[in-house]
Amino acid sequence: MATIGLIGGMSWESTAVYYRLLNEGVRTRLGGLHSADVLLHSLDFAGIAEMQAQGDWAAAGAALAQSARRLEHAGASCLVLCTNTMHKVADQITGATKLPFLHLADVTAQAIRATSARRPLLLATRFTMDQAFYRDRLKAFGVEALVPQAQERDEVHRIIYEELCRGRIEAASKARYLALIERAIREEGADGVILGCTEIGLLLSQADCAVPVFDTTALHVAAALDYVGEVESVAA
Repeated sequence: MATIGLIGGMSWESTAVYYRLLNEGVRTRLGGLHSADVLLHSLDFAGIAEMQAQGDWAAAGAALAQSARRLEHAGASCLVLCTNTMHKVADQITGATKLPFLHLADVTAQAIRATSARRPLLLATRFTMDQAFYRDRLKAFGVEALVPQAQERDEVHRIIYEELCRGRIEAASKARYLALIERAIREEGADGVILGCTEIGLLLSQADCAVPVFDTTALHVAAALDYVGEVESVAA
């Protein structure tokens, strides 16, 4: 089995979901006692979060590039970065190794393109919602991602860092997210929802919304399993 290299820990709450979904996916596909062949480097998120807050993306990118090199040297066959926000430094990661890199925005855009949605609401960290690096990547696929209003973005970001990344799942925060989703559908014509931070899937799911929900963590895992399956088919 090809080995999936995970750059994780940002936060470990969602990285744990990646690990579980990868293993559940392999068991579903192969049956029996099969499980995922995975190498995980889990970074200390406190340091990365401080670099984010200071706008020191070069240093954050260097840390993740070093993680990628460690996984490559350990024998990974491909790289999966278990965070949406840090795809801002994807070029530093891809420049550090020769391993295939499964870009989360591309995976998400392809999933959206398979539906009728074209103007989904992007819920994510403030960095991902405010900056263009992620939305521009989606736009290249013909997806125009909407973002919440300014005060809503502040609240979405706060809930991610103060609650979800710390393992806190609050009913009031879920209600707040659902209210801003309903407003975006009603007032701005949002026709889908991107759970554009890997922790948000801990709070929301398709069952909560009338429009299509794109859980980036689940989509990323499925893409990784598809990729290693294709590699193994070619090798066979």
